[in-house]
Amino acid sequence: MSYEALKVVHVVCALISYALFLLRGIWRFTGSRAAERRWVKVAPHINDTVLLAAALGLAWTAAGNPALHGFFVAKISGLLVYILLGMTAFRWARARRTRVAAWLGAQGVFFYIVGVAITKSPTLGLSG
Repeated sequence: MSYEALKVVHVVCALISYALFLLRGIWRFTGSRAAERRWVKVAPHINDTVLLAAALGLAWTAAGNPALHGFFVAKISGLLVYILLGMTAFRWARARRTRVAAWLGAQGVFFYIVGVAITKSPTLGLSG
């Protein structure tokens, strides 16, 4: 698959991932029974697997460009923080305030990752 095709798959899956994360949080924090549906628990994992596969394909394709090293490290680091905050929001935290704060924090990290992807810079292009 070409770099351009992988990038489209990656971007579409990232958008779906965010939409599902947002929706799951809204449903959970409003007490909606929709949050308990099987597809709500399974679909994010399927989508995120495709997202990760496309990311690995993009990284493999662009691996020869050392200028992108910081960009990749920032995206992977951001992803790890995003996952930890998501796990805190949906599994580990007991207090509602902590769950909501982790959910909101994860969204902030998601937008940081998007910013890194757009600017190709871990500092979002803000440093000299």
